Amino acid sequence: MADLIAPAQRPANPRFSSGPCAKIPGFSLDMLADAPLGRSHRAAVGKAKLKEAIDLTREILGVPADYRIGIVPASDTGAVEMALWSLLGARPVEMLAWESFGEGWVTDVVKQLKLDATVKKAAYGEIVDLATVDFDKDVVFTWNGTTSGVRVPNGDVIPANRAGLTICDATSAAFAMDLPWDKLDVVTFSWQKVLGGEGGHGVLILSPRAVERLESYTPAWPLPKIFRLTSKGKLIEGIFVGETINTPSMLCVEDYLVALKWAQTIGGLKGLIARSEANAKAIADFIAGKDWIANLAADPATASCTSVCLKFTDPRIVDGAAFAKNVAKRLEKAGVALDAGAYRDAPPGLRIWCGATVEQADVAALMPWIEYAFNAEIAALTEAA
Repeated sequence: MADLIAPAQRPANPRFSSGPCAKIPGFSLDMLADAPLGRSHRAAVGKAKLKEAIDLTREILGVPADYRIGIVPASDTGAVEMALWSLLGARPVEMLAWESFGEGWVTDVVKQLKLDATVKKAAYGEIVDLATVDFDKDVVFTWNGTTSGVRVPNGDVIPANRAGLTICDATSAAFAMDLPWDKLDVVTFSWQKVLGGEGGHGVLILSPRAVERLESYTPAWPLPKIFRLTSKGKLIEGIFVGETINTPSMLCVEDYLVALKWAQTIGGLKGLIARSEANAKAIADFIAGKDWIANLAADPATASCTSVCLKFTDPRIVDGAAFAKNVAKRLEKAGVALDAGAYRDAPPGLRIWCGATVEQADVAALMPWIEYAFNAEIAALTEAA
């Protein structure tokens, strides 16, 4: 270990957490000075801020004009649960899972809603064969596996004339990947991912087909107030113009607005996608040809450009979980990568967030440190043997 030399260059920002994620470049609390603190979200100023957030979301993501966009409580989880409890049960259901959050939605639908759903699962690093999915059923899936580092490459297999609804958890995909709106009926995400917003708020986007379902179908189970999207058989339109179900944090709303306006300055969605793809490429270029580390994604076509998951492949590693944990600890102790360990339910390894708020130079600077920490941990194992 005495022969190991630490890299000279360090990431300027060591924050590679997959949520909450790094703030936008140059972020300062002074940017939030216009937040209407101490004011009601129902006051004109509060309503205007919330509506602006919805309008900018639509503009940057390219959401069709006839889709509804609502700000809802409890982050992406709240948005997904609202959709599951309010929409499912009218048709047969097919649940797709390739990571822990998708597994969570399976549990809720099968064990809580007690629906006789068809469940299709793939191992970490892979996705379900979408060609086998029956889209005449309601289909629930994550676009990007935040904990597994794999994504749906495109929406080509989703038929335009499907009978069922597509319910997509896109929390680590929105603002970093092209989402085919004509193929998606429900899309959810949280601000804390690609735009580095604060936690606690979710976004729920509904297609006209989803709205029609809400207004024509009443679930067999009771709905708590926090999940209710209709009243007397009609959509509660206020939710989709900024009249939130419960009290939002106007500080968090302001933070989201700041991030949205930053996104406009870098070219909107195209600029955001380009930054994320460049970050992921910095990792792909580094690991190419190395025999001790690899992307967890089995197929490069499905590899995520946001939550990049890496696995150690050196045969000298006996206890993979302990080894990966120790490497992550070394990176954190050196101050070059914070929160970079794999998700607790995922295979052992590292998870490097590459969303648009991360600088490519920081990702590139981190790579030699990963090799340094790997070699240091291998040396420690050799000395202990």
